[in-house]
Amino acid sequence: MHLLIIFLSIIVMEIVAIFAHKYIMHGPGWFLHKSHHKKHNNKFELNDLYFIFFSIPSIYCIYFGFSNQNFILTSIGIGTLCYGLIYIILHDIVVHKRFGIRIKSKNYYLRKIKKSHLIHHSNQEKKDASNFGFISFL
Repeated sequence: MHLLIIFLSIIVMEIVAIFAHKYIMHGPGWFLHKSHHKKHNNKFELNDLYFIFFSIPSIYCIYFGFSNQNFILTSIGIGTLCYGLIYIILHDIVVHKRFGIRIKSKNYYLRKIKKSHLIHHSNQEKKDASNFGFISFL
């Protein structure tokens, strides 16, 4: 039961991420996100602040889930954490080669994710972007 909740949380997080990316990051939050669409040599970008913002629900669910022995809430928090880790690995490491890690793969799924996200980055402006999802290519 808890593994199912974790898995469903990962799927729900991808849906939340698509909408947040499209309507917040490419909307009123563009002032932070545009740093991710511009070429630079910095280790960090303003866009990284979203990581802190989006980790708060996971921390909340895990903390209060454990504190109150509510394992459904804990499972949601763990699923959200898993999504964040998947996102860091696929987005930051596989696609953007951050942290000095370069992964070359002939895996179809990884190549498809990279291609989809690079299409998203082909537009460096707030408007007219596409491919807002990540683990789903949407």
